[in-house]
Amino acid sequence: MINWDAHACLPQHPLADFTPVRRLHAAGVNYVSLNVGADMNPISQVMSVIAGYRATIAADPERYVLVSSVDDIIQAAADGRMAITFDLEGAIPLLEQPDMVALYAQLGVRQIHFAYNRNNSAADGCHDVPRGLTPLGHRMVQAVNDNGILMDCSHTGRLCSLEIMNASAQPVIFSHANPYTLVQHGRNVTDEQIRACAATGGVVCVSGLSFFLGSEHPCADDVARHAAYIADLVGVQHAGIGLDICFQQPGLDDTPPGAFDPGHWWPASAGYSMDKPPSFTPPEVWRELPAALRKTGMSDKEAELVLGRNMMRVAQQVWSGPQALAKAA
Repeated sequence: MINWDAHACLPQHPLADFTPVRRLHAAGVNYVSLNVGADMNPISQVMSVIAGYRATIAADPERYVLVSSVDDIIQAAADGRMAITFDLEGAIPLLEQPDMVALYAQLGVRQIHFAYNRNNSAADGCHDVPRGLTPLGHRMVQAVNDNGILMDCSHTGRLCSLEIMNASAQPVIFSHANPYTLVQHGRNVTDEQIRACAATGGVVCVSGLSFFLGSEHPCADDVARHAAYIADLVGVQHAGIGLDICFQQPGLDDTPPGAFDPGHWWPASAGYSMDKPPSFTPPEVWRELPAALRKTGMSDKEAELVLGRNMMRVAQQVWSGPQALAKAA
């Protein structure tokens, strides 16, 4: 059995401590996608983070491995190592060049969404004016498909996400997004979006963030309730887990350089407060998720689908696409 966490965040700093990754591994996680940057991070910071994370992984090969295939993940689990890839949250670090997608793939990025809450030249954010996928965005979708990268729609505007899912030739995922029907937050996804994702063959992975789960102190039962909603709506084969735990580390300042305005990216009008940050499920919640999912009525096999096999299926298809790079450089 492979437990797959579709999205987690260390500090955006090349010296980030990987202790949280070890905690996830100790809790039973076999694979995690680590964020290496978003639309608010200049490319200099993104590249510095990628270089630092790669160096940390390479320096401890008995514990970590940067992977590029599902077979690599299965082997890593057999070897007792944590399998890791990277993800990018937004198209701005792509510099309006679809060719940049191939470069990020070579560096270990295996998952990309195009907008972080706000609009850019490629796509719409979920907290901005709806416009739809731009012509550049269409070319970016093609580049993501061609390079064997998971096309993600988290943080993306509703109309735009539907257009991305319609444009993609491969399954599309939401790596960390919850049902809007359960919690009415603009970052959550509607039944229409969930159904469209399932129609591509994709997976909606439940976030463990308090704002999106509707619980001030989120736990395994909260995550399981949201996963069960997705399973009931579109089938258990389209539900997954991406806890989106953001690990802070004292002494590391990962604030984006330059004119950074948190209120722009997390607007008060959308329900965010700089005075009351969200809370997250702890990594150890992974130990409790199998039982929590069974409490919703899932069988052991159905729980295994949600905890990893669904994302394994999608990654197996996408990462082994005809033009996908065989190995991370």
